[in-house]
Amino acid sequence: MRLGRVDLPGDLLLAPLAEVTNLAFRLMCKKYGASLCFTEMISSDAVVHGNDSSVLRGMTCDEERPFGVQLFGNSPDVVTEAALVLEDMFHPAIIDINLGCPAPVITNAGCGSALLDSPERVSDMFSTLCEGVDTPVTAKIRVLESRAATLDIAHRLEDAGVCGITVHGRTRELGYSGTADHSYAKLIKEELSIPVIANGDIRDGASAEKVLEYTGCDGLMVGRAAMGDPHVFYRISRYLDDGVILECGCEQKRDDLLEYLDLLEKFDLSSHINLKAHVQWFTRGLKGSRSMRSEIGYADSRDSIVEFVKNMCEKELV
Repeated sequence: MRLGRVDLPGDLLLAPLAEVTNLAFRLMCKKYGASLCFTEMISSDAVVHGNDSSVLRGMTCDEERPFGVQLFGNSPDVVTEAALVLEDMFHPAIIDINLGCPAPVITNAGCGSALLDSPERVSDMFSTLCEGVDTPVTAKIRVLESRAATLDIAHRLEDAGVCGITVHGRTRELGYSGTADHSYAKLIKEELSIPVIANGDIRDGASAEKVLEYTGCDGLMVGRAAMGDPHVFYRISRYLDDGVILECGCEQKRDDLLEYLDLLEKFDLSSHINLKAHVQWFTRGLKGSRSMRSEIGYADSRDSIVEFVKNMCEKELV
């Protein structure tokens, strides 16, 4: 798949996930076959006002490239100014703008999925941004109840100059409940000439194949299914390539988690995340995972967490 000037080696992308897609986690997903990884969303206002913690969410390294940053905001000038800062500092391959986040803290500020109700502002914002930066721009949207209104947003984005659109098949009101409706992505793909990426409920190889065949989209974006499971990209790829169904056992998760913990230390990220929550995500689906999560909750230091991880597969057998 080609996005702007970027030729990607495949069609599986890691979604920007707040409090999840730090550099260490993105490197793990890249290792297992994610063709492009996005940072967690970054506030354009915070970047413009010099908030270091927000800016550093765009931190990367040579091993991750190409990578994308995602911004949110509602002012064409502020979003463009923030994009220029990140472009100069980190040289991302893609700058993505969030038009999909349904969280009230975001939408109450007129950002994220709230922008879908303001099509003229969307046109203004993306025209200003695409003209102002050298980096290719993409957009991640949710859908509206009206297919016509959703399609209008998509056309506006293409006309403004974006090089790709990711479509999450849920409305703002649904949040993350219910089932993603990929008929919107199918319709947008049929109408637009730029790449369209489907997002929502891509959990495994079978769901990935079904969505690709139904929508005809150019790629898929994996979000919540990757939390604690960077190996999901390899399993999906193997299924799409040759129909092989792979499992991810405890030993694989343990080894991935230990590598993730090492990467967090390497990039000085451990103190910037909820380490216990991240470790607990890696135990999902394992035998005895409930008791594992409870035990992690009592850990009182990074060393005790590491010791738990080293022995977690023995606990699965108990």
